[in-house]
Amino acid sequence: MSAAPIPSAPSVPSVLFVCVHNAGRSQMAAAFLSHLGRGRVQVRSAGSAPADAVNPAVVEALQEVGIDISAETPKVLTVEAVQESDVVITMGCGDACPYFPGKRYLDWQLDDPAGQGVAAVRPIRDRIEHLVRELLTDLDVEEAV
Repeated sequence: MSAAPIPSAPSVPSVLFVCVHNAGRSQMAAAFLSHLGRGRVQVRSAGSAPADAVNPAVVEALQEVGIDISAETPKVLTVEAVQESDVVITMGCGDACPYFPGKRYLDWQLDDPAGQGVAAVRPIRDRIEHLVRELLTDLDVEEAV
């Protein structure tokens, strides 16, 4: 009598968010996906020309909705990060993002929060949250409650 095959664990989709400075849009998107996906999605973010720190208005705008990214730092975009991701979402990084066949690429047209106050960042934050919720549905990942 042979043993029944062990079902393989479902694969966890991986998403990379890319913007120029990795200080605003991509940080917000990664934070929302991590928060709403709660371990059901592997999340990365990076920038083609990373800033020294995350935009303070972005940190404040996310704190308003209960997400703390104050310990995050901008990261440099690497070829490895793109290769290891199933979905690459760009946000104004232009041609700086390497392209690999077989990857799914999306480009989210979003205003840049650089140099903006928290009042200007809130609508960008809310649009990103909406797009992340759509992405979770598209990836067939149930949102954490």
